[in-house]
Parts: sequence; C-alpha cells; structure tokens
Amino acid sequence: MKENETSDNCEKWGEHMRIVSICPSNTEIVAFLGQTHLLVGVDNYSDYPEEVNSLPKLGPDLSIDLDQVEALQPDLVLASLSVPGMDKNIQGLEEKGLPYIILNPNSLYEIAEDIRTVGHHLGVEKLAEEKAESFLREVDRYREEAERKLHKPTLYWEWWPKPVFTPGHSNWLTEISELAGAINVFETEKGASVQTDWDQVKSRNPEHICMVWVGVKEEKMNPDHIRKRPGWSEVEAVKENRIHVLEESLYCRPSPRLLEGLRKLKGILEGETEKK
Repeated sequence: MKENETSDNCEKWGEHMRIVSICPSNTEIVAFLGQTHLLVGVDNYSDYPEEVNSLPKLGPDLSIDLDQVEALQPDLVLASLSVPGMDKNIQGLEEKGLPYIILNPNSLYEIAEDIRTVGHHLGVEKLAEEKAESFLREVDRYREEAERKLHKPTLYWEWWPKPVFTPGHSNWLTEISELAGAINVFETEKGASVQTDWDQVKSRNPEHICMVWVGVKEEKMNPDHIRKRPGWSEVEAVKENRIHVLEESLYCRPSPRLLEGLRKLKGILEGETEKK
C-alpha cells in the first residue's frame, strides 16, 4: 500500500467523508466494513453491493475519468494496481493533487491487511480489526479442513483464453484452490499471473477446469470453446465433463468476497467427489 502525502492529512472522518473507489475489489472492502454510504463515485466495473449501481460511474478501471473524480471533491480515493495499466490512474491522481491510497493484494492475508488499512483511513479502525480477524479465522477453518483431505484434485483456472493467462504461485486463486482441498496446476510457476499456451495446459492434464474470464459475465462463457481445442478431448476435465463456468466477480477480485467463491468451489468439488 502506498499513499500520497495529503491522504494522511484528511480531517473529515466518519460519516462526513467523501470516498471514491476506482477498482471493484476496493469497493467491496468498503462494503465489507459497512461503509458504502461514504462512497460518492466508483469505477464502471464496481457492481457490488447493489446500491453502488446508483453512484456516478467514473469509467473502466484502466481509463478512469480523473476530471470527474476531481469534480466529486473526494477526501480519499481508493486506487489499485491489481491490473497492469492501472499505474496511469495513480499518475493522474498525483498530477491533480488528490488524496489516495493504493491497494494491491495477492494473498488472503494481504486482503486482511487492506481491510485494516481502509478501516484506518475511514475512521473505523476497531471495526476493521474485528472484520479482518473474522476473515482470517474463516480462512484458517478452511485450511484445517483442507489438510484432512486425502485426494486433492488438480484445477486449471482460465483467466483468459488467447493469449492464455492463468494464476501462478503468488496469487489468491492458488490459495483458494488449496483451501478448497485442491491444487492449482500452475502453482509451480512464479508470479501472480502466468502467460502460457494451450499445449502447456493440456500437458498438465487438470481434473477440473474453472472458466473465470476477467471482465466477462458467466453467461457469455461457453465450455464448448474449451472442448473444441485441438487435442483437449483427452484432457481429464474435458473427458469427465468437469468444466465449471464461474462468476469472475467471485474469483478475479482480491476482496473478502473470495470466501463466497471458495464456498461455492468447495461445494462443486465435493459434489463431483460424491458422483464417483
């Protein structure tokens, strides 16, 4: 987390603050803290909770309208570097002298730290500490359950089909896989995001394929795109029809809602085990 000098000098705490969020995961952390009423504007992709849909939309996360942000006279802007290219938003905030902090977590522990950070800046530090601890306790509970599993199925997470991008070792989806009692087939690759190809995926022969194309609604993702790839009919996940179209909003955003995605994934994997 980084911040410019003016963010420390924010004097409007609590109900009178004006907060702008320019990334969906930031918006969801504010909601997790019960402070959605402080938001005066959000990026185009922020769609949770439902009430943020009535707020001014400030553009897609890579093309934020910074003039519009400035016009909202925010006391604090919650920025992000979770997607390559977001750095130009930070540069624009600097040029306009707007107060901001940057959130850029890759792990569930770092998300808990961001909950504390946002709570501190919003004047609800005690609540944020309680929420962060509750979040981590739930993570620990899932970890204990996962450690008792004898068979851990392999998963391939498809973030984007062409070029192929998938989460690597230092990404929250590798952690979510582990907590669900499974293994991300690309956990051996360094970094949070890995560019690979269809042959590499095929050679790892995942037992499950999770489609979570970034920025694409699940109704627009068709498993037939995967089935038709050359040679993929021999991939175990395809042979056994274990291709799962999942809500990218529950898996591609580093926010507390990842635990909702974890519960759903765990249910899917356990249901598949019962079928065998």
